[in-house]
Amino acid sequence: MRIIRALTAAVAVAALAVPALAAGYPERPVTMVVPFPPGGASDQAARVVQTEFEKNLGGNVVIENRPGATGNTGAGAVARSAPDGYTLLCAALSVWSINPALFKGLNYDAAKDFDLLTVAVRTPNVLVTRKDFPAKDVKSLVEYLKANPGKVTFPSSGSGSSDHLTAELFWQKTGTTGNHIPYKGGGPAITDLIGGQTDVSFQNLGNIYPHIVTNKVNALAVTSAERHPMLPDVPTLKELGYEGLEVYSWQAIGAPKGVDPAVKAKIEDALIKALKTEAVAKAFAKTGFDVVASSEAESEAFQAKEIARWKQVVDEGKIPSP
Repeated sequence: MRIIRALTAAVAVAALAVPALAAGYPERPVTMVVPFPPGGASDQAARVVQTEFEKNLGGNVVIENRPGATGNTGAGAVARSAPDGYTLLCAALSVWSINPALFKGLNYDAAKDFDLLTVAVRTPNVLVTRKDFPAKDVKSLVEYLKANPGKVTFPSSGSGSSDHLTAELFWQKTGTTGNHIPYKGGGPAITDLIGGQTDVSFQNLGNIYPHIVTNKVNALAVTSAERHPMLPDVPTLKELGYEGLEVYSWQAIGAPKGVDPAVKAKIEDALIKALKTEAVAKAFAKTGFDVVASSEAESEAFQAKEIARWKQVVDEGKIPSP
């Protein structure tokens, strides 16, 4: 009987400890690691949400940039950190779903080493050409690519990036080929496209939008499911009859696997509330990002589909590691 009473008391204490742990959290600053240099999309996403996240969480949040190896350095460090709720990862789809297909011996498992708390925001890519490119719509572009296999240059922000793999997916779905030209970032890629050194590209809406409205490039289509309010006159690839080309560049926030469920729930709730505030949504909209704010269950289901999708693209395209 003494043993039974002791076990009952232990279970009761444990049950009380879970909400107590969450109630006391956070007791020190939370670090949100961005595995890319300052100024990029992941860094911007973390900083836009930071203030409202702090208010909801009831503690300070520090943004720490740990760039290297296409995001793998910072992601690996977070995966190996203590699962205590004090280290989070804010990263792009490359880290969460593309790198597993591109890199052999990756120092983290994107699906198993993290709880993906929320897909925070997303933005479509825009299919653009240099101003004097002969194809003025998607149909004529596909015809031109078929007549000139492997000759049309497609600049991207880097090998394995969203804009690179969107081009690969486009070629696969349309039975065409192109000449991929990787750059070190979207800025240089766009500069050479505007300058006429390259031909066609899929670029994130926020990055290419200023050059579309100033008539420096031609916008042929967007990769979103529906037309985007920033480009209401630009059709989607789907409405033009090209299926399987709905693509978004997305940013998500996760934690190392094993965080106490009550603490994790508190973080997720604080993040989603922050993302849904009007000020945060407006700040993201200015850069072409739409708020998603999905739950952990929704985010991980989406991630699984993205991992499978981009692995197929990488395998079919025989894309080497960067």
